[in-house]
Amino acid sequence: MNEKIQDELRAEYDLSQWKNPVRGKYYQQYQEGHSVTIHYEDGTTKVEHFSGENNNEIIILDSDVKKYFPNSESVNSTLRSLIKLIPQS
Repeated sequence: MNEKIQDELRAEYDLSQWKNPVRGKYYQQYQEGHSVTIHYEDGTTKVEHFSGENNNEIIILDSDVKKYFPNSESVNSTLRSLIKLIPQS
């Protein structure tokens, strides 16, 4: 296994037990689209569908940020407000 790749992995991702780990093994399937089921604390669920064309739009928020921005709408709304403050050249 390439040492550079191994060094980039988090400690909890121990691939030493895998016979033939392959980086990007599911990349093509992911690009074709997928669904994510979100389970809320109140017991409800929501299914989000992602097509291959919008996969690059997925952004992961840290937990301390998520408590202030529980959904895409709140993130986008806040970012749009900040964009208005950026001087246009």
